[in-house]
Amino acid sequence: MSLKLRFLLVAAALMLGASLLAWFSFQYMAERIVEQWGRRVAEVQVQYDSARLLQPLEREVALAHQLANSQVLKRWAANPEEPLLRAQAISEMESFRRNFIDRNYFVALRESGAYYHNNAENEFGEDPLRYHLRENRPADAWFYQLIEEGRDFHLNVNPDVELGITQLWIDVLMRDEEGEILGVVGTGIELGNILEQIIDIDQRGITTLFADVNGAIQLYRDPRFIDFASFVKPEGQKRTLDLLFDLPSDGERVMERMRRLRDAPLEQPSVITDFVTVDGKRHLAGIAYLASIGWFEVTLLDLDEVMPVASFVPALGLLIAFLLVALLLFYWALHRQLLSPMASLRQAMGALREGRREVSLPRGSGEMGQLIRHFGDMADEVTRHTEALEAKVRERTEELERLARVDVLTGLLNRRGMTLLLEEQTARAARDNLAFGLIWLDLDHFKDINDGAGHAAGDQALCEVARVLEAGLRGYDHAARWGGDEFLVLLTPCEADDLMTIAARLRREVAEQARYPGGGVTVSVGACLAQPGETLESALQRADEALYRAKENGRDRLVVA
Repeated sequence: MSLKLRFLLVAAALMLGASLLAWFSFQYMAERIVEQWGRRVAEVQVQYDSARLLQPLEREVALAHQLANSQVLKRWAANPEEPLLRAQAISEMESFRRNFIDRNYFVALRESGAYYHNNAENEFGEDPLRYHLRENRPADAWFYQLIEEGRDFHLNVNPDVELGITQLWIDVLMRDEEGEILGVVGTGIELGNILEQIIDIDQRGITTLFADVNGAIQLYRDPRFIDFASFVKPEGQKRTLDLLFDLPSDGERVMERMRRLRDAPLEQPSVITDFVTVDGKRHLAGIAYLASIGWFEVTLLDLDEVMPVASFVPALGLLIAFLLVALLLFYWALHRQLLSPMASLRQAMGALREGRREVSLPRGSGEMGQLIRHFGDMADEVTRHTEALEAKVRERTEELERLARVDVLTGLLNRRGMTLLLEEQTARAARDNLAFGLIWLDLDHFKDINDGAGHAAGDQALCEVARVLEAGLRGYDHAARWGGDEFLVLLTPCEADDLMTIAARLRREVAEQARYPGGGVTVSVGACLAQPGETLESALQRADEALYRAKENGRDRLVVA
């Protein structure tokens, strides 16, 4: 065998070995990068999907609890045959119906089994009694089991055979003052709408689903997998998550992680990730527990779709081509043009895999330079994609924080929002040696308004007072609904004369302008001028004491501490 042939064989073997080594090394590092970023994407996606469901759902749950606490409904539930109470109850239910997202409600009475319902088309506004529940009918088992277990709140995906609709039902127990169960009230969200808007939103390679604490599927893009009425089914008959996985071990492992999330303390991570096999493909599963509704959110990421390793193949081809050419050159050219840039590129990949977005890319020419530029483009694209997802999460988080500081009914600041302002103002007053004013307002005879005219009238009275306060304040003052029928106004800057003038004017304008269907509204007002260095607790206590004296003096009065 000639030296030339031996050299060609050795060169071919070296080329083949180098090519295989480059292929496997690059594939391994690309998979590790994709896996690392996939976990971060899964965590962000789970939080994003959870927020999209919880934002509308928590509002509906809160409204359903308000409906269950309605004194008008409780009085009627105790005497359902009384015509006047029935008319007031229907009016109350209609008031809530117009506020629910899907404009529907249901009220089921325990004593008679009567089931009242009206829908978005207001088909049954005059006569909402639809049918009577029966203990021996399987379709009504949810009602009697809820009462038997005394579960105050429950989510139930179920078709209503009598009404011919399938919805995500929000069930809340209605109790009397002694805690006895009077019935179940709530609303429904049309299943098709919630699947279209939250679950099946056509995100490539991303599948979102929700399951209860037993793993029964509650929301999924394919309704055939949804476990309808899972609340009343025995364990062996439920459609659970393991139906989606190819391997039984995947289902067992996911259920174990769900139990760990549910039982974990709050300081533990809120999202757990793991790999599962679905339809013969490896998916990354992100799992979160939504304690407020008792469900789990599971996001399945097909990494071959979301972040495909195949996109690295052109760059890998350039690398192999460069190796084939470089191996024909002298060692110094090989070291200078390939080995040194490869070592630096590997460091950049390691930095990217560890989550450091600012990576230092080596210089290179020819094919290696193109490879480095391709990697830089890939790193930039991954970074932009991640930053976009994080920006969406931040945006939604900021929106949720804003909503947490605003009273839903009146649009004013709520107690939390005003407390933050008061703490800032107290510190500013001590620093700048400036006083600020506090005006505490309490609606006179508010309980009589609610009991006599219903909660809708009470809500209107609160909104009217809020409107008067917003119109009557200076542009740099703030008003808040402090709680129930109490409002708090912050005046800054403020002098004693300003405090007296504005407080008296607000009391007078409320009496002159605020109206509800049953009459007018008056307020008792207590005010104080908080001095620099005075604690917030002391100032609030002085304003509260002034308000108490105003109420003792006959209401519709102003007392300045």
